[in-house]
Amino acid sequence: MVIDWLPSILIVVLLALGVIGALRRISLWRAGQPEKVNLIAGLMAMPGRYLNDLHHVVERDKYMSRTHVATAGGFVLSMVLVIAVYVFHVEQKIVTWLLLGALVLMLCGAFFVFKRRLNPPSRLSKGPWMRLPKSLITFALTFIVLTLPVAGVLPEGFGGVLLTLILSVGVIVGLGELLFGMGWGGPMKHAFAGALHLAFHRRPERFGGGRSTGLKPAQLGGESHGVAKPSDFKWNQLLGFDACVQCGKCEAMCPAFAAGQPLNPKKLIQDMVVGLAGGTDAKYAGSPHPVRKTGKEPGKEVGHAKGGANNIITAGLIEADTLWSCTTCRACVEECPMMIEHVDAIVDMRRFLTMEKGDTPNKGSEVLENIIATDNPNGYAPSSRTNWSADQNLPVMKEKKQADVLFWVSDGAFDMRSQRILRSFVKLMKAANVDVAILGDEERDSGDLARRLGDDATFQSLAKRNLATLSQYSFKKIVTTDPHAYHCLRNEYADFDTEGALKGVEVLHHTTFLNQLVQAGSLKLDTFKGGKVTYHDPCYLGRYNGEYEAPRDLLRSLGIEVAEMERSRFRSRCCGGGGGAPITDIPGERRIADMRMEDVTATGAELVAVGCQQCTAMLEGVVEPRPEVKDIAEILAGQLIEEVH
Repeated sequence: MVIDWLPSILIVVLLALGVIGALRRISLWRAGQPEKVNLIAGLMAMPGRYLNDLHHVVERDKYMSRTHVATAGGFVLSMVLVIAVYVFHVEQKIVTWLLLGALVLMLCGAFFVFKRRLNPPSRLSKGPWMRLPKSLITFALTFIVLTLPVAGVLPEGFGGVLLTLILSVGVIVGLGELLFGMGWGGPMKHAFAGALHLAFHRRPERFGGGRSTGLKPAQLGGESHGVAKPSDFKWNQLLGFDACVQCGKCEAMCPAFAAGQPLNPKKLIQDMVVGLAGGTDAKYAGSPHPVRKTGKEPGKEVGHAKGGANNIITAGLIEADTLWSCTTCRACVEECPMMIEHVDAIVDMRRFLTMEKGDTPNKGSEVLENIIATDNPNGYAPSSRTNWSADQNLPVMKEKKQADVLFWVSDGAFDMRSQRILRSFVKLMKAANVDVAILGDEERDSGDLARRLGDDATFQSLAKRNLATLSQYSFKKIVTTDPHAYHCLRNEYADFDTEGALKGVEVLHHTTFLNQLVQAGSLKLDTFKGGKVTYHDPCYLGRYNGEYEAPRDLLRSLGIEVAEMERSRFRSRCCGGGGGAPITDIPGERRIADMRMEDVTATGAELVAVGCQQCTAMLEGVVEPRPEVKDIAEILAGQLIEEVH
């Protein structure tokens, strides 16, 4: 009977419509700018990246990890076997029993998804996502009943025409939702886009245990700079936006969102999807941007954002203040189970605002002008860069020409509070008899601030000039107390190092270097006898460069048992000082530094140890009474046992 073939016919039709939807979705991504990828290698690497790299992130939530394995694994295996059994009519019993096993596995996972959606966390998007567990369960149950007669468990023709019709409806509702969702923009869109995103990721270095955090250089000299329209993004960036599962883990970690600033990273990515596909955000069913309560106009409510692939993003899709609220801390990127690069996208859009429109808010333009004119953000005379070291008897490279260690002083040289950190570090190096020198007034700003504010032209100019200076001298290591300069030198200067100035040079943060000295027995330290101590992980040291242990090792070497904050290591809360946020100064309901100090006080610590002069400034800016704030170099210098000769 024809009716017996109805489920198979429906499966083929739905598969065809799914393929058409997938091709349509691909055409939306291809509206972006060209980016070379290795198609074959990417597709071959995709299963490993999915099962290993992506699952590493998902594994942080044990409930969702097991749910994901059962649901996604069961669905993928089920679909392969459904096509084998119902399209190609493979009749071996082992295949049908494997299909039943895969469907039961998927059904178990789907029930866990259903349970999660009964009382979902606020960060999860609702709306169409609420019907997803029902679609998964419908798919699994429908094909279990369909397959039981094929497997010989039930007699052929069981249930007759009525059951066949009911199961056909189940096929349309279950399989139709899943396939349409993948290709046409429904709740399962992330499954199709996410798999290809892993294959053609813009940062393939992140896979296999790698780390990739340096910004991609802007191409200068063209008709336009930065990203003005969604079509200005690379095509695989647009693909990455489409991979968003709307889990809201980025939202839960974002310091700007928690502070009530007009930024929700999940909403930002979903707005990008609106931009690439066209239309409005009326169907967005998650948390919006926080509404500003500062006397200005309220934050944009859901349903008012509209865009298209060739429309200016900040002219109706995303507010400029949303982009300037980001501290570039990468908490969103670190937490994203789909490995989406939010920060790259934000800085790309900032580049358009800064380099094309000259629209950097508050003191942004003034700071950029200072960097261009004086090589430092505050406009100090470059010749005063060595004033802090007048009594330190530090050799200068242009006189010494070579040293084991080049101390990159950074812009702490102009700040009295940061100078105490510099002096403490110099004291420790002298105690360890380190062969060290500084660049003196030849050192320029690393360019970090200019780059995060979107002025990549100024960053590239600074990077090339600094590299030209470094190429004149011989040294084995560069050490700095500034994680932002450390990150630029270690991860971003290589794109411009045509002369090999940094070839074979080890770039270290001062906590890593000091830990090496302590481990080698070069520093004699007394036991710390103060109160309870906690440690704040700087974003540009931790999430950007993976250094979590050296600072803690140093504190342990003093006999300190670190009282860890609830949010520490890769989940550390930003101090609010990165990405030029203190300069753009977008108002919110609270200060990020105040929230971080609350994390500190919750530990009962009397002292918070820090490894970043920017973090020190932000945390010391919190109104007292509060715990004392000290750089680890200051703590070590205070415990140094100096030999008497």
